Amino acid sequence: MIYLDHSATTKPDPAVLQTFIQASERYYANPASLHQMGVEANALLTRAREQIADIIKTSPEQIIFTSGGSESNNFAIKGLARANKHRGTKILVSAIEHASVLESAKALEKEGFTVDIVDVDEHGVILIEDLKKKLTKDTVVVSIMHVNNEMGAVQPITEIAQIVHQYSRAFYHMDAVQSFGKIPVQFNEENGPDAITISGHKINALKGSGFLALRKQVNINPIIHGGGQEMGYRSGTVAVPQVVALAKATRLASEKQPQKAMQFSKWRDELHEYFKQFPYVHVLSSSQGAPHIVSCAVQGLKGEILVNAMQHEGIIISTSSACSSKDHTVSHVIHAIKVDPSYEKGVIRMSLGEGICEADIAFFKTAFSKVMHQVKEM
Repeated sequence: MIYLDHSATTKPDPAVLQTFIQASERYYANPASLHQMGVEANALLTRAREQIADIIKTSPEQIIFTSGGSESNNFAIKGLARANKHRGTKILVSAIEHASVLESAKALEKEGFTVDIVDVDEHGVILIEDLKKKLTKDTVVVSIMHVNNEMGAVQPITEIAQIVHQYSRAFYHMDAVQSFGKIPVQFNEENGPDAITISGHKINALKGSGFLALRKQVNINPIIHGGGQEMGYRSGTVAVPQVVALAKATRLASEKQPQKAMQFSKWRDELHEYFKQFPYVHVLSSSQGAPHIVSCAVQGLKGEILVNAMQHEGIIISTSSACSSKDHTVSHVIHAIKVDPSYEKGVIRMSLGEGICEADIAFFKTAFSKVMHQVKEM
């Protein structure tokens, strides 16, 4: 099988797996324990935190380990909003955010917060003027992702951060789950995001690992209470082997990013050009978007049919988002970018990652052409 669903999850890197196994065998003690084994585990945890902080360009105490992207997004939005309610009670999110962002904002409405949605254009890029219009002095949290997981739209992060910081006292949180390791994530700039989310299983680490990184010291409330681990921000025994593996994956993703971006961009543009031969295929992703995500819609067909047909040919793709694909409804992202109704149920996504080669792209084209010929004869 040729796996083209890396935006849903990635295969753990062999070096990352080896790091996890070695840490599990030797450093299995609770890092909060006072005995020597606990001290050694805590020292390893500290080194992993320092390594990630160095790559992200923040201080170690600003790295908070979590179970992944959804928890980090919940933590950032709920934690920042609740701790800083005195600044305001309005939350701004874009129309194409991940469900963990949208549902976190929705949950806060029950606590007295108000939520407003920033619109996007047909390419999924936010409308800056709409952001300015909806950003008020009462805004406390703005959460706008870096790269959209369904069609690869890249947001103008520096411009967003400048506007948020210039016109409000709000904190800007950025979901970087789909961008880290694929395009540069600017976090150390003076006008960058105040918090970013990164998920381990999107960068060839293990599922159940991730972190929230803060650019500077901010007031943020924990959403998990207990023993006070992670500087009191996230209680629960820290899974040291997971964290060490995550640090390894973070370093590898950062080192490989320039080369990957160049290669994936070439294949993305090649596929965009290839799809032009089919008058009933509408390309949703953009050449200005993320290099690893190619999204298109086939007129009059359901994405599930295409996924199954391509799997029969030995290729794994997805509909839009793995988080929403099983409910058989049209994605909120597809609604937001106003895809023609005759295309909206036929969206498929090809996402590139580790291990893909030129021959795989060529094989995909052959298989897709075959499938298109078959389905159009039905």
